[in-house]
Amino acid sequence: MNFEITLVIILIIIGSVIALELNDLLSCVISVGVAGYGLSVIFLLLGAPDLAITQIVAEILALVILIRATLERDTTRMTGVRAVMLALVAVFSIGTLLYFASISLARLPAFGSPIMKVSSEYIARTLSGVGAANAVSAIILDFRAIDTLGEVTALFTAAVAVVAIMRKSARKPREERD
Repeated sequence: MNFEITLVIILIIIGSVIALELNDLLSCVISVGVAGYGLSVIFLLLGAPDLAITQIVAEILALVILIRATLERDTTRMTGVRAVMLALVAVFSIGTLLYFASISLARLPAFGSPIMKVSSEYIARTLSGVGAANAVSAIILDFRAIDTLGEVTALFTAAVAVVAIMRKSARKPREERD
């Protein structure tokens, strides 16, 4: 296993343990978010950007819902040493995320060069095996239909949930809306 993947797995475990041990709800939600974003970094390092994008969308949706629910219930204020430590943890987390993002971007192949051999097989079989003149449509609809359906479903669900959460009329009592 790569050193980078091992390090991200360790950070995910640390974030999960911190989420279990903290008393502050907002800090727990942030720690769970670190674990979810760590998983998307692992997907990027393993060469699965489509899974990484889906994981990030699902993670954003979960964090929006959890933070929204947490802010209404949690009235804890941080001052002094605790606030400084939280700021240091946030800076460290952002720095780690940027470090692994730069590693992932540096490992991307040159523009136009295929990463895997499967793509050349898709292109070779497009006209003969599928009978479609448009290679992009044939690959998306015939070879990768289930994967595309899953990604579109995740994106649609995230968009609908964010709209439902952010709608102002949903927060008002029924009498005020009429």
